[in-house]
Amino acid sequence: MEGWNMLIAVALILLILLLLIGVPVPFAFLGSVVVFIFSGAYNPSFLLPYGYSKMNNVVILAIPLFIMAGGLVNRAHVGDRLIGMVELFVGHLRSGLGAIGIVSSAAFGAITGSACATLSAIGSIMFPRLEAAGYPKGHSAALMASSSVLGMLIPPSSIMILYAWVGQTSVLACFLSSVIPGIILTFLLCVVNAFLLRNNKNIQVQPAMPPAVFRRELVRRSWTGLPALTMPFLVLGGIYGGLVTPTEAAAVSALWVLPMGFFIYKGLTLRNVAKELKEAVITTGAIMLMLYCIMILSRIYIMEDLPALILDGLTAISDNPIVILIMINIFMIIIGMLMDDVSAVLLVTPLLVPIVVKLGMSPVHFAAVVGVNLGMGNITPPTAPLLYLSTQLNGANIGDSLRPMMMLIIFAGLPVLILTTYIPDLALFLPRLILKGY
Repeated sequence: MEGWNMLIAVALILLILLLLIGVPVPFAFLGSVVVFIFSGAYNPSFLLPYGYSKMNNVVILAIPLFIMAGGLVNRAHVGDRLIGMVELFVGHLRSGLGAIGIVSSAAFGAITGSACATLSAIGSIMFPRLEAAGYPKGHSAALMASSSVLGMLIPPSSIMILYAWVGQTSVLACFLSSVIPGIILTFLLCVVNAFLLRNNKNIQVQPAMPPAVFRRELVRRSWTGLPALTMPFLVLGGIYGGLVTPTEAAAVSALWVLPMGFFIYKGLTLRNVAKELKEAVITTGAIMLMLYCIMILSRIYIMEDLPALILDGLTAISDNPIVILIMINIFMIIIGMLMDDVSAVLLVTPLLVPIVVKLGMSPVHFAAVVGVNLGMGNITPPTAPLLYLSTQLNGANIGDSLRPMMMLIIFAGLPVLILTTYIPDLALFLPRLILKGY
C-alpha cells in the first residue's frame, strides 16, 4: 500500500509539472493515468472500461451544447443589446460605464455560462468604449477580467454541470448555489470600481436623458434586447419548472440562438456558424478526453483513499475546520492560477468533495465555494489566465493592471469567498427554497 501511495504522489507531481511546463491540459491528465497503467499497479483492463462506462451519461451532452450555444451567442452580437440596456440606467455616472461592463457580464454569463466567452464577447465591445471615456487601460483590463468570473457563477454554468457530474450531486442545486454569491460579487465589483475612479477627473460621462427621451429609449432598447433576455429565462425556467432536463435545456438554448442570430440580430451567417461548430467540436473533444482521464483518476483516488490521506495531512497541521477550509481555499486558488476553470474543477472535485463532506459541509454548498474560488484563482497574479486574456484584448500593460486587479480581488473577490465559505445559507438558501431537502 505504501508503494502505491508513493505512486499516487508521483502521478500528482507529474500532473503539476506537466501543467507548469505548458503541456496541454488533456495530455497532462493522460500522463498521470499512464503512470498507473505502466507501473503495473492497476490493470488497464479494469481502468479503461471503467472510464468509458462513466462517460456514458446523458448529462455530459449538456457541455457541448452549452459550448456551442455560447459561441453562437457571441457571434450573434447579443452583447451589444445587453450593454445598450444597462447603459440606459447608469451611463450618466462617473463609474457607470464600468458598471455597465460588470452587469452586462453577469447577464451574458446567464446566457453562455463561460468566463472566457463572457470576457471575449463583453470585453471586445466594452474596451473601445472604456478607452474613449477615459478609463485607464490597466483598470479596464482588470475590471473586465474580474467581471468575466460571473460567467462561472450565474447559471447555467458549464463548470457547475461538471462539478455536479463528477461530485455525484444535483445539477439544479449546484446552479442555484452560486446565484447569491454571484449577485454579491456583482455589487461589490461595482462598489470597488466606483471607489477606484472617485478622483479620476478624466472620465467622460453621458448627459442624463430627459424623462421623455429616457422612456422612449427604454421601450426601444427593451424591445431589441428582449430576445436575448428570454434565453436565460427560457433555459432556467424550463429546468426549474420541471419542463426540461439540463441537457434538454442546453439543446433548447442552442436551437433558440439560431433564429435569434439569423433573423433578429442578423449577426450569424452560415460561414460563422460552421466555424463555431468546428470550434465547439475541438473544445468538446479536449473536455471529453479530460473527463475520461479524470474518471479513471478519481476511481484510483477512491480505491487508495487519497481524500482521507489529504485530510489526515491537513488535520496534522490543525484540526480546526475553519483553518482546514482556509487551507483548502488556498489550494484551490493556486490550482485556479495554474489552469482554466474546466480543468481545475475536474481536478479538485474528486479530491476535495469527500474531504469537505467529512468536515460536515454539503457538496452543494461546496459547489458555490469552488465556483467563487476558482474564478478568483483565474484572475490572481502571477499566472492569472483571465487577466492575461483581458490585457491581450485591450492592449494593456500587465503591470498597469496589477494594482486595480489586487484591489478588486481583496475588496470584492476575497469577501465573497469568505462569506460563501463560512455562511452556508448564501449557497443553500435557493436550493432549499426551490428544490427542498438541502
